[in-house]
Amino acid sequence: MSISTSRSAEFPRLSLILGGARSGKSGYAETLVSSLPPPWIYVATAEALDHEMRERIEHHRNRRDQRWKTVDAPRDLPETIQRLADEHQPMMIDCLTLWLSNCLLASLDLQEANDRLITALERAPGPVVLVSNEVGWGIVPDTPLGRRFRDEQGRLNQRVANIADRVVMMVAGLPLTVK
Repeated sequence: MSISTSRSAEFPRLSLILGGARSGKSGYAETLVSSLPPPWIYVATAEALDHEMRERIEHHRNRRDQRWKTVDAPRDLPETIQRLADEHQPMMIDCLTLWLSNCLLASLDLQEANDRLITALERAPGPVVLVSNEVGWGIVPDTPLGRRFRDEQGRLNQRVANIADRVVMMVAGLPLTVK
């Protein structure tokens, strides 16, 4: 299906939605994507490794109806974006933070993984809406792994924001347009 409405012609090809925990990032991103004609693709990067994460995933799934096609991509996000781009449907990726964490814990080469992600995003026809946490405003993590993750997430957010057509920061459920 090709997106051809006048509304989608105005829709940015690549949007990045940033914010802290429970800031309303995912809900806002879903609203943006669902303003376009369905069907919509929801690319999920979370893995249900414990009870709490299973509940979070279920909460997100319950917000979406049958017009959403869910695709799981906990580590193969760049390849998934490339594969789904041919479908020419609005795509939401939730979230870069979990994807990066999954890559880090799997001991993947983060520079290579991030490079592949940026390339896939640059090639994606859009519209693509990405969700990511802004992790640099909190306390300094007390472990080397935590500090590495915080730094890598900040670098990834910068790279994606640089190529994004729109960047929105969510604060207390309110969208603040940054770019």
